[in-house]
Amino acid sequence: MMRQYELVERVRRYNPNTDESLLDRAYVYAMRAHGTQKRASGDPYFSHPLEVAAILTDLKLDDATIVAALLHDTIEDTDATRDEIDRIFGAQIGALVEGLTKIKKLDLVSKQAKQAENLRKLLLAIADDVRVLLVKLADRLHNMRTLKWVPEEKRNRVAQETLDIYAPLAGRMGMHDMREELEDLSFRQLSAEAYESIRSRLQALKEHNGELVAAIERELSDAVANRGIGALVKGREKRPYSIWRKMELKSIAFEQLSDIYGFRILVDRMEDCYAALGVVHTKWPLVPGRFKDYISTPKQNDYRSIHTTVVGPGRQRVELQIRTREMHDIAEYGIAAHALYKDAPGVAAPGNRESNAYAWLRRTIELLAEGSSPEEFLEHTKLELFHDQVFCFTPKGRLIILPRRATPIDFAYAVHTGVGDRAVGSKVNGKVSPLVSELHNGDEVEIITAEGQTPPAAWESIVATGKARAAIRRATRAAVRAQYAGLGKRIVERAVARAGKVFSEERLAGVVPRLARTSLDDVYAAVGRGEMRADDVVKAIYPEWAGPRVEERGAPHGEGWFELERGQSLKFKIPGIESDPDPKTAIPIRGINRELPVHFAPNGGAVPGDRIVGILTPGEGITVYPIQSPALQEFEEEPERWLDVRWDVDEDDPQRFPVQIVVVATNEPGSLAQIAQVIGERDGNIENLRMSSRSADFTRMVIDIGVYDLRHLNGILADLRARPVVSSVERVNG
Repeated sequence: MMRQYELVERVRRYNPNTDESLLDRAYVYAMRAHGTQKRASGDPYFSHPLEVAAILTDLKLDDATIVAALLHDTIEDTDATRDEIDRIFGAQIGALVEGLTKIKKLDLVSKQAKQAENLRKLLLAIADDVRVLLVKLADRLHNMRTLKWVPEEKRNRVAQETLDIYAPLAGRMGMHDMREELEDLSFRQLSAEAYESIRSRLQALKEHNGELVAAIERELSDAVANRGIGALVKGREKRPYSIWRKMELKSIAFEQLSDIYGFRILVDRMEDCYAALGVVHTKWPLVPGRFKDYISTPKQNDYRSIHTTVVGPGRQRVELQIRTREMHDIAEYGIAAHALYKDAPGVAAPGNRESNAYAWLRRTIELLAEGSSPEEFLEHTKLELFHDQVFCFTPKGRLIILPRRATPIDFAYAVHTGVGDRAVGSKVNGKVSPLVSELHNGDEVEIITAEGQTPPAAWESIVATGKARAAIRRATRAAVRAQYAGLGKRIVERAVARAGKVFSEERLAGVVPRLARTSLDDVYAAVGRGEMRADDVVKAIYPEWAGPRVEERGAPHGEGWFELERGQSLKFKIPGIESDPDPKTAIPIRGINRELPVHFAPNGGAVPGDRIVGILTPGEGITVYPIQSPALQEFEEEPERWLDVRWDVDEDDPQRFPVQIVVVATNEPGSLAQIAQVIGERDGNIENLRMSSRSADFTRMVIDIGVYDLRHLNGILADLRARPVVSSVERVNG
């Protein structure tokens, strides 16, 4: 275990002005706090925070970060408190330690929900100070290095979480060395057989190729040096997980891989990068499609480098990365390489620019924090972390970076949430393109918008970015809530009118707390969803109101006999429904629209001209039935769900309504064509058709059609009955 003076010495190597007293206090405090606690390996628990601190000294981080690493488990696992840490070490370090403390008391059903809530807390802390992330990644790295001591049933869960969240997060922050080690350690646990197979093949390849890597290094070095460019050429073998992922992605065998070895050319100046590239491309042929310039167009995590692949010495494919030494530091250590976080961590010092990686992370966290559930948050986090990138442009030349398989919908939401919500079409490279098409590097994308547009819920399964998915869910929830609120308001207004009172939103606003809601919209939405009775709202507004009379709530205003198929008859009550709907109290129905959550009877439908009844179903809105529907029997004992509704058809904007008919026709060629011809000539629209044979001579057809009103339907039925091939035709009153 590293001693106190050894830790101080490690920090002093890169920071001669380190606060030795602060480091000493933290070392002693953490050692005493953890006391006799042991790790699963049997080592003193204090060895873990000490190793985490050591990892961070390799990244040359500031004193506060090293101290936070030493203390990161004290609040969670010992009797230490945030107040005590603030008092001894200062509020800044206290905030870092608090951000690294898991939420212990979570009353959540699933482990996934608990995992997501802890991740949410961590990311929100990271948004305030990036050093929280650096400590957490170092913490996870040491835990993965010692994973073999963890109980077996827990290992796979920790490894999968690392592969899903922490390794991609390190990559997004540009910390590629740490990402690769986290990926390899996870891969070794989750797929031990595959890991060992690739590792043994790499070893065999290394023995077979002998001095190949060294020979290529020398030839590259000589070629660049001969042009007067000072450069360091380094070759390296790719890691097992990187090889495995490429094999999986391209569905190829290990023997088919041609770029197992990679080489880096490190130069002093940016101009030298392009000069070295010229040397390489004039000496060896380029492999088409394998050139990328991330210096001209850096990645979101500030990664800058030139990538190319050539057919090099010995006809070997050689994968090259060309960059400056400064670019290399950022490529290896990411945000930890920025002086900004060493000199004034978490605070943008004058003249310093926040790294793109951290700026991206903070924007992403702001979006993720709006997730409606822990599971949704976790899903969005994975979406944002996993994907590689494509670079697209707006018509004005603004660069938009998106994940692979992104669509114009993702592009629209990346530009602005409002643009995504209003998107109705797109042009890619000047040509009209579907919103669901896949974008590629260099595409110029123009989004066509329309006011009043709401994104379809189906877009959620199409998009590739967490931002787009979260925005679509939000817009869908808002649209549904607006529907229920609109319905609820109409129900409340009509309930107040039936009570003989005057509706006043001001009076309702004053009693919102009594209804256990926080706003008028909450009240309306609760009524619209069927979670709250309209009569209860009326009583809250007018306490003196005695409530509906018994006959109003349960006894029928009318009852009747209704003829059904095959001469059957049915008599049932119509609770609380007026014989002639009052335009002032009946809810107007114009069909399926965005104003109200309205559905029509699943079997039979309803059309203007029918006497109709609305049934309120919690969470679904109003289902409209024709008054003769036998399905209404099911609701006879629930009078509170019955709503007085009326048609409100716009004659200037005719709309079809659903209805179901049953046709029994002779079983002969052309009978279906004749039936379809009648419906089409009458301007009906066939929406669904089901056929079954009742006998060798007749076929029964159940047809869902759209018609304008009852007169239109009756005309279609009359024309069908006139056809010789039709034995009978009846409307279904489901």
